Amino acid sequence: MDAITIKNLDVVFGEKPQQALSLLDQGMSRQEIIDQTGQVVGVDNVSLSVKQGEICVLMGLSGSGKSSLLRAVNGLNEISRGSLEIKDGEQVVDLASCNEDTLRHLRTHRVSMVFQKFALMPWLTVLDNVAFGLEMQGIGKAERRTKAREQLEMVGLAEWESKYPHELSGGMQQRVGLARAFAMDTDILLMDEPFSALDPLIRAQLQDELIQLQNKLNKTILFVSHDLDEALKIGNNIAIMESGRLIQHGQPEQIVLAPETEYVKDFVAHTNPINVLKGRSLMQLREHLNNQDGRWQICAQHDLWVEQHSHGLVLVDSDKTLLDWTDSQLNIGDINGSTVVQASPEIGMREAIELKQRTNQPILLVEDNQLVGVLTDNELYDALLGNFKERKVA
Repeated sequence: MDAITIKNLDVVFGEKPQQALSLLDQGMSRQEIIDQTGQVVGVDNVSLSVKQGEICVLMGLSGSGKSSLLRAVNGLNEISRGSLEIKDGEQVVDLASCNEDTLRHLRTHRVSMVFQKFALMPWLTVLDNVAFGLEMQGIGKAERRTKAREQLEMVGLAEWESKYPHELSGGMQQRVGLARAFAMDTDILLMDEPFSALDPLIRAQLQDELIQLQNKLNKTILFVSHDLDEALKIGNNIAIMESGRLIQHGQPEQIVLAPETEYVKDFVAHTNPINVLKGRSLMQLREHLNNQDGRWQICAQHDLWVEQHSHGLVLVDSDKTLLDWTDSQLNIGDINGSTVVQASPEIGMREAIELKQRTNQPILLVEDNQLVGVLTDNELYDALLGNFKERKVA
């Protein structure tokens, strides 16, 4: 179910938004409207849905409209035209038409925000900073501090609860900001470049921690970033914006493998494919393998063949051992030159390269006990070189 549904949304900054909207409808560009009216089009006819439990990353260069769109989701930016619906329990609220009381309820109970600059109050302790939103909800001191301590424990700052923000590093302050947002227990988190002010090592660590927290809490997160590697790492879906418009929206692999415009192609040109691509997007399909009497040749050099049995794949006349990498009992030390590995098509490229290096054999990609494709050196080299050709994301 969608937690956020945006339809034909326009956000115009200025005293005469209708004038700008009329010119938009006439096909004028954002710059032409600024030159003629002084009105600034922040968001231009954007439609986008974010499902419950999804991390959707809004991307774009400075001035692309990503933060303008994000701030419309909690009413910080007024909607000029269109609709922006937020799921509120069993109901749906349209921010384009709701009253102040409803908006206040959404901000207090449904939508919380993590800012780039941490936005901690220097006169409050770490604990009371985390508990501040709960105080706004009217929760008593003892209960809100208990909940705040739980969140500090989760972000690894339990021992710092009595400290003040200036006594913490930048990364620790941002953890306090995360703890405060999670303490609100809202359904939706808005995150406006929350890690961009941090050094690369701290940033990578907090990205990992966000992913771990999301696995536990399953929030709906709308995350603004200008860093594609960050977006590919944390996003279930990526929405790329340019000049206030949404120009491509899809899964990370789709963005990398099938950029729809030159702008997007330039965006992904220097992406490290190891961080995003999966076996399903790269594999040589089973139908393209040499097939004889229901057997598939998986390696011509070593004359390796497999055949399909009811319980799965079996190596034919081979002294090698077929191991299932999805078996939780296996570890990387079990993989060597005497083994052939089968794995899920969802295996990441980095993991596949390590397995391929250890076995020196193609990796068999298996789904529902059926061979669907293989990964050889050719597929991995093509990915590293960006030679995706006509590969498709399933």
